[in-house]
Parts: sequence; C-alpha cells; structure tokens
Amino acid sequence: MQFISAISLWLIPLMIGFILLYGTFKKVPTYESFVEGGKEGIKIAVSIIPFLIGMLVAITVFRVSGALEFFVNLISPILLAMGIPPEIVPLAAIRPISGTAALGMMSDIVATHGPDSFIGILASTLQGSTDTTFYVLTVYFGAVGIRKMGDALKVGLLADLVGIIAAIVIVTLMFR
Repeated sequence: MQFISAISLWLIPLMIGFILLYGTFKKVPTYESFVEGGKEGIKIAVSIIPFLIGMLVAITVFRVSGALEFFVNLISPILLAMGIPPEIVPLAAIRPISGTAALGMMSDIVATHGPDSFIGILASTLQGSTDTTFYVLTVYFGAVGIRKMGDALKVGLLADLVGIIAAIVIVTLMFR
C-alpha cells in the first residue's frame, strides 16, 4: 500500500519532467510552448463564458419557473406504480444540464433519506451513470467553434437515458 501511495505521489511530476526532458532533447522550446499553451487556455476560458452564462440562466429559469416541479407532479403516479421514487426525477432531469446542480440535488436526497436508503443509493448510482451532456456540448463544442451538434446531442441524451434506466434497474434488482 505504501508503494502505491509513493507512485501516485510522484507519477505526475515524473511525467511532466519526462515530457520537458524529451522536448528539450528534441530541441523543442519547452518553456515557450508552455507559455503559448497558457495563453490559448485563457482565450478559450474567456470564449466559453457566454455559453456558460446562457446555460446557467436556462437552468435557473427551468427550476424557478416551476416547470420541473410541474413535470414531476405530472408523472409521479406512473413512477410510483413502477416502484420508482419521484424524488429522483429532478436529479435525472438536471444531470444532463449541470453536474453541480445535480450534485446538490443528490446531496439533498442523501441527506434527507440517508446514504444507505434505496433512494440514496439510486441517486448516487444515477449521478455516476449519466453525464452532463448539455454542459459538454455547450462548453467544449462552443470553445472550438462547432455549431452543428445535433447528432452529438441525440447520442449524448440517448446515453443519459440508458444510464438512467440502467441505474434504476440495477439498483432495484440489487437493493430491493
């Protein structure tokens, strides 16, 4: 165990050192390349700010308007008949949009129901089984200038749906 701790502690500095030595050996101006990469990183960070603001405003409007609560109340009878706790729907709806908001919702569910409860385990599994599809598309596609993202959106949302269904099925089979 101590050996693994030592490796994990030194792995990244050794990799960085190796890359710098290899670049120097190949006569690449390593420091100048590092500085140029930093400049590009700052430009990308500034260019994605409008995308992030737009996404955060959309999330806030969705939650504050009551649309999320209305949707949950609408489908609650169906979910309860299937044995799915309706409290999980906001997490499943927000997860593809914002990882931070989903983490907050999951934390609330776990704090309310307990980490070992069915809904706590389901919320945790759902959090790990899905991705922040809209965030990824907005930030990363926006940063590199990709405007046509229809197919990526469809595939990402399909993957999220499969993750949600798989989380519900597996947790139900294993913990009920």
